[in-house]
Amino acid sequence: MLSARLIELIQANAEHLTRDVLKDYATNPRMRHWKVVPGTELEQRVISTYRNLGNWIGDPREEAVQAEYEEWGRKRYRNGIPLSEVVFAVILLKHHLRKYIREHGLVEHTRDHASQEFLPVHMYGIQELNSLVGDFFDKALYHLAKGYEMEAQAAQGTR
Repeated sequence: MLSARLIELIQANAEHLTRDVLKDYATNPRMRHWKVVPGTELEQRVISTYRNLGNWIGDPREEAVQAEYEEWGRKRYRNGIPLSEVVFAVILLKHHLRKYIREHGLVEHTRDHASQEFLPVHMYGIQELNSLVGDFFDKALYHLAKGYEMEAQAAQGTR
């Protein structure tokens, strides 16, 4: 299945994807407050997303995604990062991943095939993966915002 091969390709290139995302995080004006997050922590969060992608989108249970992203939301609240910037960080993760899928999915797997009839199958695989990725990031954003809100409520309760 093409989407499984693409996930393997994404996981194998997690470091490259992470470097691109971190460059974008460092230079994007919509992420002004992220300088307070230690670089190693941020790198680990990003690379973890790409390395665990296959497990997370292949498992209909959300517990692992919930735990990871609620924690991410709680930490970013404690760092004083506005929720809009936290959400934008996840949007950039998805953007870089979809760009990678577009650039490597169809080209890598159709180059060796002469049949024009094979192309729609590849396109379906890419669409399927993009749909799974979209669903994953929707869940991740929800849990991230929930973790952020929980931490904000806890902080208000201690005042």
